[in-house]
Amino acid sequence: MKYLVFSDIHGSLESVEFMLKKLVETNADKCLCLGDFLYHGPRNDLPEDYNPKAVIPLLNSIKDKIIAIRGNCDSEVDQMVLEFSMMEDRHVFDLGKRKLMMTHGHLNLPLVNIDIILSGHTHIPRADREEGIIVLNPGSITMPKGGYDRSYGVLTEDEFIVLSRDEEILMQIEF
Repeated sequence: MKYLVFSDIHGSLESVEFMLKKLVETNADKCLCLGDFLYHGPRNDLPEDYNPKAVIPLLNSIKDKIIAIRGNCDSEVDQMVLEFSMMEDRHVFDLGKRKLMMTHGHLNLPLVNIDIILSGHTHIPRADREEGIIVLNPGSITMPKGGYDRSYGVLTEDEFIVLSRDEEILMQIEF
């Protein structure tokens, strides 16, 4: 399977339109969304194209393709308007022969029997290994930090690639 990986949308209409375009262009099977869907959060400036009311129907239009977890800026009221489950703190599934855990990254969750951790939250892309665990982060599609461009990920059971919105490979790791 091929997964598109997005994190930290923060209510950006243009970012969700880009995500929908990439979902079609890449023919990805699913979209893994790592939280912070609608609200920009108290520490962030408003994105220029902040429009959560317009983001809601676009995300709902692909509800059958989304696997999502809750970010630190997401709340119960967000779940009331989104038609896919997004309030879990983590989601674990098999990626080929490996066990992958999706989490936003703001909670200290136990990593028991996990081979890959996929998180967002920092807005900084990552693709490396730490203490035997593969650590992945697509960065932020809306508000990048650390000098990186806005980015997203493509995940298969063999590799993870972080791409800028201009299709430049920022990071890549094979499993």
